[in-house]
This record gives sequence, structure tokens and C-alpha cells, in this order.
Amino acid sequence: MLNFVRCRYRGRSSPSLARSSSIFIIPHITMATYKPKNILITGAAGFIASHVANRLVRTYPDYKIVVLDKLDYCSNLKNLNPSKSSPNFKFVKGDIASADLVNYLLITENIDTIMHFAAQTHVDNSFGNSFEFTKNNIYGTHVLLEACKVTGQIRRFIHVSTDEVYGETDEDASVGNHEASQLLPTNPYSATKAGAEMLVMAYGRSYGLPVITTRGNNVYGPNQFPEKLIPKFILLAMNGKPLPIHGDGSNVRSYLYCEDVAEAFEVVLHKGEVNHVYNIGTTKERRVIDVANDISKLFGINPDSTIQFVENRPFNDQRYFLDDQKLKKLGWAERTTWEEGLKKTMEWYTANPEWWGDVSGALLPHPRMLMMPGDRLCDSGDEHKDADGNQTFTVVTPSKTGSSGDNKTSFKFLIYGKTGWLGGLLGKLCEKQGIPYEYGKGRLEDRASLLADIRRVKPTHVFNAAGLTGRPNVDWCESHKTETIRVNVAGTLTLADVCRENGLLMMNFATGCIFEYDAAHPEGSGIGFKEEDKPNFTGSFYSKTKAMVEELLREFDNVCTLRVRMPISSDLNNPRNFITKISRYNKVVNIPNSMTVLDELLPISIEMAKRNLRGIWNFTNPGVVSHNEILEMYKSYIEPSFKWSNFTLEEQAKVIVAPRSNNEMDGAKLSKEFPELLSIKDSLIKYVFEPNKRT
Repeated sequence: MLNFVRCRYRGRSSPSLARSSSIFIIPHITMATYKPKNILITGAAGFIASHVANRLVRTYPDYKIVVLDKLDYCSNLKNLNPSKSSPNFKFVKGDIASADLVNYLLITENIDTIMHFAAQTHVDNSFGNSFEFTKNNIYGTHVLLEACKVTGQIRRFIHVSTDEVYGETDEDASVGNHEASQLLPTNPYSATKAGAEMLVMAYGRSYGLPVITTRGNNVYGPNQFPEKLIPKFILLAMNGKPLPIHGDGSNVRSYLYCEDVAEAFEVVLHKGEVNHVYNIGTTKERRVIDVANDISKLFGINPDSTIQFVENRPFNDQRYFLDDQKLKKLGWAERTTWEEGLKKTMEWYTANPEWWGDVSGALLPHPRMLMMPGDRLCDSGDEHKDADGNQTFTVVTPSKTGSSGDNKTSFKFLIYGKTGWLGGLLGKLCEKQGIPYEYGKGRLEDRASLLADIRRVKPTHVFNAAGLTGRPNVDWCESHKTETIRVNVAGTLTLADVCRENGLLMMNFATGCIFEYDAAHPEGSGIGFKEEDKPNFTGSFYSKTKAMVEELLREFDNVCTLRVRMPISSDLNNPRNFITKISRYNKVVNIPNSMTVLDELLPISIEMAKRNLRGIWNFTNPGVVSHNEILEMYKSYIEPSFKWSNFTLEEQAKVIVAPRSNNEMDGAKLSKEFPELLSIKDSLIKYVFEPNKRT
């Protein structure tokens, strides 16, 4: 039932209400129980979200729970062990910052509800790695919101924030911050969470997205990564080490046990009202020194001998205090006492001391962002920074002699595109083949930095695997045309010219998505576009820039242009892999296309460099393959129960902004140079499906 309520707001200014003392007319909706069908939970291999996911999987077998987590340092798949065998549970490894991944998850899993927990959350880390917090907490949230807007199918978006957005509470305040209190964050972490809240609120107001925000007190319990206070103190006490306390330990915090918080999210999910904020808190407060005393007593340790006072944080809020009445009116209440919850937590950590592996870095008094799985440590002398200030590493291996029995020629490659898919794979291939290489540090459009790279590296060849496909996808280019031109056109031309001046061959990874089937090259005819054909696809601005720069590069005799299309690799977990993408869709178009099997063709690109080949090359396997043919192989080799259906280009257009290219490329030129090159279907079987065969 929809009623209208006349009300006046007084008190501190609010980011979610009009000016103080204004009178509004707002709709009041009689609360009804919401029932989701398919829930996406982000960050659910982490602490709080794993308890929420396990609870929902266990309690609601009719709900499908899809977990998305990139498995950062503070995540652990073991946290989801209670759910992994349940038929209503699915785990997807991936980053919320990947718009393509988020979009196809929403569509293919028919997601109607998002519970967004994924975030960087440790305050100490935010002082030393604040940009990571902006990237994860603000940009990641923005990607999710935009995907919700584009798909138009989300019925609830629950955004998980923190009590720290309110800032410090006065020490003598007897009433906690309520949901309309002003946001006054005091550290980089809470500032990024407040910024994310503003985006959530804006999408709710501007686009009608059904959003709910929660702001919670500190949470503790089993499975928590030990950078946080309670598990850190427990692990240190277990090992007989001092408990470090920032400052004098007088800072006050409120703590909730994880299962109580999971129940709170269950209540918000089913009973929370759209466009409302809910505090998840407790009025029971404890000083940090009291927490240390209680943990010491649980282990039978004298607190006076184990507590160690250390330097305080740059800014350490004295107190966070929440008004918890609004959520209680929905029926939630804290159930676990402090003593009971702390005992359960201690028992879990003593029973699972190796759950997180080596966490010595997290147990430091002032930890900073830990190394992520797969990161490489190096001495300071081996450390470099790129033009953006990001750390990069030089990898130099013993040189290997040239190809085809030539033992006199050695090579050294300079590669641009370190963080991209192709650039990363090229580096691995160089390591495997023993070819010395380094990644470029300069920006493509910055001529001086490119010259500095060449003087520093002294390469024999330059590989350009960099470029702008859009942030987060090609649709971005439609509204950022100047930036796209700067990188894809000006940047590529600048690199080509710098290479020409220095007598270097540039291997340029381009795209074949500059053509579309036409009367002279009809679908299914076997007549492909040749290297000398002029581009005819203008559906996306990205493709326009790539066609433009290809035409201009014809004037450079030191460039080898490789037209890549719909790249595929044997890594079926990579979200950029064409097979990975379409295997996660419920519906696909069914059009034959030329494609590039990277496992076969990237080594050929290195051989082409060694042979000093130039000009334009269709860098695809001979022949074409359709979406249905690929998925039939996938079903035969990988998943016999796999099902899908087709939709038309018109239907596809409803979920994308810019049209996509479909074509066949003529592979005669490349096949003549490399007669061993397999057809697309044979290459798929040999390099992709046979190595991954499960049936």
C-alpha cells in the first residue's frame, strides 16, 4: 500500500536528505517481505560475506547463490566449504572491476539481487595503499551499478558500507549516529566507502535502481583474516607474542559476532525498504585495551606482561557509536554475548592455526598491503616504476640464439602492454624460449618516455600489445573519443615513428574487427577479407580508430601489423577468453567468424619478428567457426550436460551499446609463410579442448 507522509527533518545535514528544517512529502510504503530468486554476492570468499553466503545457501535451498570473488589476500575458498557441494551454490573467480564479467554474470545467471560486500577494508593498509582502495571500493562499485542500469533486471542492490563513514563520535555522546547523520570520514578507507555510497544513492535517484545501504560496526568470529584486531591478538597470544596496541588503547569500538551479522543481512534482504539505510550495530562498547585484556585472560596470560603499546595511526578515530533501533524494528536483535562469541572465536583459531598460511606480515603492529598470490618480490635494485607510478619488474633471462638454426643472432624484445592479456602472455613465452625482454615504462603518446625506454633496453624488436579497448569495454570509447584517439591512433603512430628513427621493427597487435560481412564477402561463402582490403565496419568508435591507424601504418616500412580476432586460449578460466565468455551465457548469437588461437599464434608472432616480416597480416587460424560449433565442442570435451540457446543480432543489441563485428578473414598469406598452421577447428581441438578434456 502506498501512503504519503508529511515530515520534517531536523539535525545534522545529511547526504541523503534535503536541507535541515525543510518540509517534504515522501512516499511511505507498507513493508512487505521480499523474496529473491538469484543472488549475486560479491567478495563472498572473504569474512563477513562468506558467513552470509553460507547462511543463505543453507537456509534457502530455493535461492540460487552466485559468489563472485577475485580471491585477494584476505579471501579464502575454504571459507565457503559449507556451501561448495550445495546444488544452489556457484563460485566464480573474477574481479568486480571487469564490466564484461559482471554483465554476463547478471544476464546468464538471471541475477535479480546483488549483495555487494567486495572491498578493501583494512584502515592501516589504506594509509599506505590508498589508490587500491579507490580502485576497489569506488570504481568496482561503479562498475556494478552501471551493469545493473544496463541490464535493467535488478530488484534489490544491497550495498555494504561501514560505520566509519560517520567519522568520529563524541566521547560523551549518549545517542549514536542514526542513518540520516552526516558523513564525515577521516581516513582513506572510510572516504572511499562514503564515495561508493554517494554513487549508490545517485543511481537510486537518477535511474530508479532499488538500492539499500547498510553501515556496520566491527565484526569478529571464525574465518576472519588476521590483519583485524581480534584474530591478530588471538594468533599472537597463541604464539606467546606481545599484543601491540595503537596509542594508549583508549579507543572505543563496538563488536558484533559474525553469525549475528549474517542474520542481520538476512533480515535486510527480506524486510529492508528500498532507498533506506540500516545501521547494523550494538550499543555495547569496549576499549581496545579491554579487548586485549579479555583475550589475554582466555589464554591464561598476564595482560601486564603481554600488552605492548606502539605508535598510533596517522589518525585513529576515538569512538564509533551507532543508533541500532531502525534495524531492530525489522525484527533483528543481537544474540551472541561478547564472552560467548570471543570464546567461540578463540576455539576456532586454535583448531585452525594454518587456515590462512603464513600471515606474519599481517601480524605486524602497522601492516601494509600484503603481496598478492603470484606477485614477485625483488631487491630494490630490480624495482622500477612505470609512467603511472605502478611497480613493474624487469625480467632478463639468458639470451637464446635466433631461430631456424641461426646461432649467431641474439634477440631482446621491448614489450608494451604488460598488464594486458597479450602482453602478459608474450612475456611468459619469452621466458619459456629464453629470450631476454623488458616491459616498456613509457606512455605510447609520450615520445620522450618511449625514447628513454629504447635507450635503456636497447631492444632488437618492439612488440606493441598495448592499446585502449575501453574502460571497462568498447562502449566506453563511444563517449571518450578523444582519449581513444590519443592512445589507439596517436600513441601507436608515435611508437611506430620512434621505432623507425631507431631502425627497429615494431610488431603491432591490431584487430580484425574492422570488417563485416557484405555482398562481396557474404557469410558462409568462404570468401574472406584479404590484407589489402579496406575496412568496412564502422559500428563502434573503437573499430574506427583501429581502422584509421592501420591505414596510416601502411606508410611505415618498419611495422608488422597482426590482425587478431576473438582471441581464444587454453586458459578457460580467463574471462577475456572468447570461449569462457560464451560458455557462461544462456543465449548466444550463432555466426561463423575467423578467430585467433593464441596458444598457436603467439609463438608464431615471435617467429615473425625473428624473420623480420613486415606489412599487414590476417593473424587468425584459417577458416571460420560458429558460436554453436564451439559450444558443441565445449559440451563434448568439457561439460556433457551443458545447454544453451540462440538469439538474434537484434536481441543481442539490447544488452550492448556499440555493434560488434562479424567476418571471415582470408588466411592464405599467413598459411603460405607457416604451412603447419592448423585450421581454426583443428587448432581449437589440439590447443584448447584436448588439454582441458574432462569427459
